[in-house]
Amino acid sequence: MGNEYKKTLTLPNTKFPMKANLTQREPEFLKRWEQENLYEQILESRKDKPLFILHDGPPYANGQLHLGTALNKTLKDFVVKSKTMAGFRVPYVPGWDCHGLPIEHQVVKKLGSKRKSLDSVALRKECRTYAQKFVDIQRKGFRRLGIFAEWENPYLTMNYEYQAQIEREFGKMVEEGYVYRRRRAIHWCASCETALAEAEIEYADHTSPSIFVAYPIVEGWEELGLPEVPKEDRLAMIWTTTPWTLPASMAIAYSPRENYVIAKASGVKGHFLVAEKLVEAISKAHDISLEVVASVGESDQTGGLSKLKARHPWIDREIPFLAGDHVTMDTGSGLVHTAPGHGEEDYELGLQHDIEIYSPVLGNGCFESDVEHFAGQHVFKANPVIIDHLKQSGRLFGEVIEIHHSYPHCWRCKSPIIFRATAQWFLSMKKNDLKGKALNEINQVSWIPQWGKERIRSMVEARPDWCLSRQRTWGVPLVSFGCKKCGEYFLSAEAVAKAADIFEQESADAWFSREANDFLPSGTKCPKCGEAEFEKGNDILDVWFDSGSSHAAVLEKRENLSWPGDLYLEGSDQHRGWFQSSLLEGLASRGKAPYRAVITHGFVVDGNGRKMSKSLGNFVLADDFVKQRGSEMLRLWVATENYHDDIRFSDEIMDRVVESYRRIRNTARFALGNLSDFDPSKDVVAYDKLAREMDRWIWERWAKLIQKVRGAYEKYDFHTVISSINEFCVVDLSSQYLDVAKDILYCDPASGPRRRSIQTLLFEIGKGLALFLAPILPVTAEEIWEFLPIFDGKTSSVHLAEFPNAESKADEAFVARWERLLLLKSVVSKALEDLRKSQKIGQSLEARVEIVAEQEDRELLGSLGDELPLLWIVSRVKVVEGLSSDLKPVESEEVPGFKVGVAAIEGERCPRCWTYAETLGKVSKHPELCERCAKVMEG
Repeated sequence: MGNEYKKTLTLPNTKFPMKANLTQREPEFLKRWEQENLYEQILESRKDKPLFILHDGPPYANGQLHLGTALNKTLKDFVVKSKTMAGFRVPYVPGWDCHGLPIEHQVVKKLGSKRKSLDSVALRKECRTYAQKFVDIQRKGFRRLGIFAEWENPYLTMNYEYQAQIEREFGKMVEEGYVYRRRRAIHWCASCETALAEAEIEYADHTSPSIFVAYPIVEGWEELGLPEVPKEDRLAMIWTTTPWTLPASMAIAYSPRENYVIAKASGVKGHFLVAEKLVEAISKAHDISLEVVASVGESDQTGGLSKLKARHPWIDREIPFLAGDHVTMDTGSGLVHTAPGHGEEDYELGLQHDIEIYSPVLGNGCFESDVEHFAGQHVFKANPVIIDHLKQSGRLFGEVIEIHHSYPHCWRCKSPIIFRATAQWFLSMKKNDLKGKALNEINQVSWIPQWGKERIRSMVEARPDWCLSRQRTWGVPLVSFGCKKCGEYFLSAEAVAKAADIFEQESADAWFSREANDFLPSGTKCPKCGEAEFEKGNDILDVWFDSGSSHAAVLEKRENLSWPGDLYLEGSDQHRGWFQSSLLEGLASRGKAPYRAVITHGFVVDGNGRKMSKSLGNFVLADDFVKQRGSEMLRLWVATENYHDDIRFSDEIMDRVVESYRRIRNTARFALGNLSDFDPSKDVVAYDKLAREMDRWIWERWAKLIQKVRGAYEKYDFHTVISSINEFCVVDLSSQYLDVAKDILYCDPASGPRRRSIQTLLFEIGKGLALFLAPILPVTAEEIWEFLPIFDGKTSSVHLAEFPNAESKADEAFVARWERLLLLKSVVSKALEDLRKSQKIGQSLEARVEIVAEQEDRELLGSLGDELPLLWIVSRVKVVEGLSSDLKPVESEEVPGFKVGVAAIEGERCPRCWTYAETLGKVSKHPELCERCAKVMEG
């Protein structure tokens, strides 16, 4: 009869598949959404809603999508979808950064010897084709991730109108007097042969020689009253880690706050000027004894060391002593060789004292032909040669020491960079107090997490003027002109405006195909010599100016967007990149930051915390991952991690993500399976008509979850969204509610009040889960939505709906009551588990329970009546004064006075509900059934 009775149960029934088959199902949904123009439908359905703008920071149009890029776009999609479902209209325009050296480098590499036959316009066309290829590849990859956007109308920095807007923004800087040209030391990549901005520098380990060099002192020794020694013994001991810069040594810097002394080294000819604080350190480093023979006193006393002059170690050049606040006592000798053409601090000191900004190094990193002894040598290869020259001439003090330190490298080619003085165009941070305004504006922006504010603030405080010019071909021209007679370069706001108009029609290629006079206003004359023959400047604008102008080229230009943006969201490296360039460009041109809030995310690292790279073998392409596991798994991984920190990725982590997904999917499937006969239009039970207390309890837990998840989405805290949903599914639903609900769902009359109450809750929870999961798991949420019963207001897609809302309807006493009941249940569950482990029962329905409790708990348990065995999922519960003699008491320190006794129940169980019921056989027509099941059969 058991099988016959099974047919009378109302068991789950749904076509919602247990197995997701994401790699097959996802493309089907994506294709359908595209055919139905779902993105456009969403915007149309929100046409009267408040506008929210997430402005997309453009990824670089070079290379396949990796996990880091996928992470960024997925987080943005979470924002777009969650804000949409929170009741906003959220148009999302994706963009690509298309100019710059990496693309040009790849194209030149591919062309090989053919490059020589191509002029600038032809090379630029090759670069445009290359960039468009990767725009298409990456766009396809982003769409495969389930990201909603204006994919057919993105913004590209190489579009004609965008190039024109970049030029117009540059024109505003020119008109306001922000832009100037000067020869100064800047970051220079000799491999790429171009200037680099701060944002294009990364730091890596590097080994440098640390040397002390003797400079002969030729003036001021007697004036300072120093010991009488032969003139050839009067030496200044300078320190450097860049011997290759010595040919450009123009001065010696000292600290105006420190004492200096004259020291004699054992076994070394000469008397050396060094900082008093560093005598001991120098002695230890070179394993010699330095004896102080005289004190110079405070370096700024009566002019101090500034009275001294030295001579270059091998060049006939007089070397002055200059006070420099940058000189520290951390290491070295307290005297720093100064080459204004090869260092920022050296440059500033040189300007202050009108020292020549000398930099005898070509763009390829080799010395110019007039550099004595070392002409034509590459600077890094010249280090050992220069050191050997110093040894031979007796100017090297002690042994060469190698130091390992963090050194700036080019972010593109990974080569160590140099500081090199060249004539470049700069945007002044002092003009109109741009730096001060930027620091103030940072305080007006919301930074998430908060440390982002201090990070960008410290970078802006320390940043030099912005080097705008680059010595490449693929980019937007920095519209400038050089006089053919005197060589003077100048800018013209009118010419820039005219160039922008031409670029909008012909692209920026026009700069390379037209003559200079096509851009200059009629009657233009050289501001220096008055002549009227000009050549065009060869520089392009820094690509950070390209992307930093996106707020003007996109937010202001598109009718469906607005300025400023509500949110920028990028990796933490963009505090010195796009966040900063956008801030400075927005302030200089409009007096305000182009964003209201900024979110920062970390980088993807492997399970051991190492940066992902091909050389380490831990690099993962997004496309490979999606083909193997599906985009929903990638999206859930992103949501599971705290994205403000570096995000770990490994197979072990992904296994946990998969398990989390299964729990969510199984919860949804259980809910859907028990709603096959539920019609929301007539079967929904109002809160105050819910059949059981436990139904009201789960409603309260659900209402609390709704508020928590909505709050987490509002704070962009996606980790909390997923962890809260998971906790609700595992703890509240699976462990507490559903195990209890199954008996009623399967065994009660199909339309009985208890079953309809539970179905009502499963319907609300299933619907709510679909809505809350939609921003993170768009395909899975759509699947759940499709299988939900038809209800009033059900949209054709879950993505057209809005988040649910719910308020708590119970008082504090009810909440406290159920907290107590569940605490008591946990004690009982432990006792049952011990009984199961001893193999005295197989499942909890085979057990009977006796309880000894304090009066308050006795009343609490008694108030549940027949619901108590159901809550504990046992066949019989008795509250007694003392446990039966055959029961061993189980107690808990958390619940004093509460004792539990459990044992296997005797008798027969109902073959329909499997309960060992005392009412078995009371209905004559069904003698083998319990009273509840017999009544169901009668019905």
